[in-house]
Amino acid sequence: MSTSAAPATATPTPQPVQLVKAASLETTLTLVALGLIGLHILDDNFVQPQPGTSAADHLISGLVPLVLLLLFALAYPRLRGGLRGTLAIALGVFASVMGAGEAGYYALKIGPSADDYTGFLALAAGLLLIGVGTTTLWRTRRQEGSTARRYIRRLMLAVAAFVAAYLVLLPLSLSYVFTHAARAVVPRAELGAAYERVAFETADGLTLKGWYVPSRNRAAVIAAPGRSGSQKPARMLVRHGYGVLLFDRRGEGSSEGDPNAFGWKASTDMKAAVAFLQRRPDVDRGRIGGIGLSVGGETLLQTAAESDGLGAIVSDGAGARSIREDVTLPGWRNWGEVPTSFVVTAGTAIFSNRLPPPNLEGLVRRMGPRPLLFIYGQHDQPNVRALTPSYYKAAREPKALWQIAGAGHTGGIDTQPREYERRVTAFFDHALLGK
Repeated sequence: MSTSAAPATATPTPQPVQLVKAASLETTLTLVALGLIGLHILDDNFVQPQPGTSAADHLISGLVPLVLLLLFALAYPRLRGGLRGTLAIALGVFASVMGAGEAGYYALKIGPSADDYTGFLALAAGLLLIGVGTTTLWRTRRQEGSTARRYIRRLMLAVAAFVAAYLVLLPLSLSYVFTHAARAVVPRAELGAAYERVAFETADGLTLKGWYVPSRNRAAVIAAPGRSGSQKPARMLVRHGYGVLLFDRRGEGSSEGDPNAFGWKASTDMKAAVAFLQRRPDVDRGRIGGIGLSVGGETLLQTAAESDGLGAIVSDGAGARSIREDVTLPGWRNWGEVPTSFVVTAGTAIFSNRLPPPNLEGLVRRMGPRPLLFIYGQHDQPNVRALTPSYYKAAREPKALWQIAGAGHTGGIDTQPREYERRVTAFFDHALLGK
């Protein structure tokens, strides 16, 4: 009589083994993602830096993130599941912004090139980290305790994560974009007159490019910032015979260098622009002025505090450039912006490899007497409405202050175009031409 063996039943994998395998896969994927992010940081800062810059210009922006990535990689397996998942998601969001805000932006505008390819890898790594972090949070969530207690705890953790994202992750991500992306293309020139394509060099060796409309009255004005929004005041001044210079800021358009939306190094560019105009045969050295919108106005004020090449300045919409101005804003409500301003300033300092410029009100106090016209809108940004009057108060005579009724930020030229043209041209006529 034959007997048949009973069919073998598969032994279920013990739960601890499953957890070990899941943790191993999680760690492996995380380390791969961190490696891809690190590869882009190396490429962006040391292998293929911006034209006109070198690896030595990016020691802080390169080494600090790489060290933090290394420390995170070493500590990751030892962290608790909830903390691992939360940090992975946060870093994933930042890496996604890093890839999309820089590589994605330039690829859409001018096509991918240079470090954009590793930027796309950083974007993919960021999405991977978000997926790994979300899975880890779900897999390691606590099951003990009552349902109500678990959900209350999760709600509190979610609120804390939201606050941290608003106070740290968002401003830090913005600071990266502000220091890595700027207008990629040169806009169409609509200046109302024939112009020359010009180039000049800054004191730190960058080549900046722009347009210049020759002067018909021996005076010239720099319209800032850039070659886009500054075309409106440029056309206005060209109609009145002024030479007008517009140029791409460092890291923008056709100019070399690293971008910085706050213009922390822009006064160096502005001094080079003034020197260019001083060499022009159609311009008298003592008849050079500037009209600046927003950060352009801030840059002109700093330039005037550090040199005497500008004979007259119109500052339209000057506000805060860093925590150094934000901490001086009056009123308790404004202090709510200080924490995020601190993170933006710290992030910008790291990613731009330089400290923020001095407080602008202090710079204005140092400025020698010269004609100044401060402009801001009735509905301008809160920091502009608070700071422009303080800049006016700190400045020496001769000076004037104009709040434009109904105007938003740098919108006075559109809200009241005739009065704007009358006041601005009369200001330059008196200051530069002696009329």
